[in-house]
Amino acid sequence: MILQDWLHNTAQKIESTGVFLGHGTDNSWDEALHLTLPLLAIPFDAEPGVLQRVLTSDELATLHAARERRIAGRIPTPYITQQAWFCGLPFYVDERVLIPRSPLGELIDDGFYPWLQYEPEHILDLCCGSACIAIACVEAFPAARVDAADISADALAVAAINVAQYQLQDRLQLVESDMFSGLHDRRYDLIVCNPPYVDAEDMNSLPDEYRHEPELALASGDDGLDFTRRLLREAKKHLTEAGILIVEVGNSAEALENAFPTVPFVWLEFQRGGDGVFMLTAEDLQQHADSFHADVLME
Repeated sequence: MILQDWLHNTAQKIESTGVFLGHGTDNSWDEALHLTLPLLAIPFDAEPGVLQRVLTSDELATLHAARERRIAGRIPTPYITQQAWFCGLPFYVDERVLIPRSPLGELIDDGFYPWLQYEPEHILDLCCGSACIAIACVEAFPAARVDAADISADALAVAAINVAQYQLQDRLQLVESDMFSGLHDRRYDLIVCNPPYVDAEDMNSLPDEYRHEPELALASGDDGLDFTRRLLREAKKHLTEAGILIVEVGNSAEALENAFPTVPFVWLEFQRGGDGVFMLTAEDLQQHADSFHADVLME
């Protein structure tokens, strides 16, 4: 069998069996490509002639096993190939971390313009998981020092693989930290956070593919805001005077607006899709500190 026939057959099976797409692809053909090419060590920008390549019996055995895991096991493709893409860069992933899919990548590509008015010296990727956001920030801001923090030692082990892959040990520090506890008195020009934000109702109805991801990186209480509430209370102490906080809260955006109706959340727009990401300045956090702390009494 040639590669092109395998891809068409796999795309048809993906389409007909109703697997859920959402971990880097949105159609069955792209899903087939992402499931197949990394396992054959074929780059995505390979010449079209590679589609005529005849697959060996060993390659077919590997691909059949992978396809079975994807379709019957509902395992997300990046966990099978151990590769996910973010900001045009490949990252190692496994079931210890969330699969990168955040719209924050578009902000990094744009240098956080127009929200970041100067070249940042210190950046924090909070809830870093695989460290894809942190590494992309290092690439975007060559002069910056970047910290990547996570409460999960397992996630940081995956992050360390990626930091070593890009040889960034001198510019990116991994920190095991519950929120800011391991960061002491460090202050940042930019804090980027893709925290757990899935509410209880959505957690109960997640497609099977998402149940392979660590619950710690997804679930955040009844309304999805347990982590974000605490972040809003504590972030000001770790921002520089002109620093900004950018946080993804996804479907919990409405709940956040309802919880803090007087806070001037700036909801960012994306050309490549995605929503539920807000920006607040250090000044905003200071001015509305009473609201964030009063909310504790209501929980």
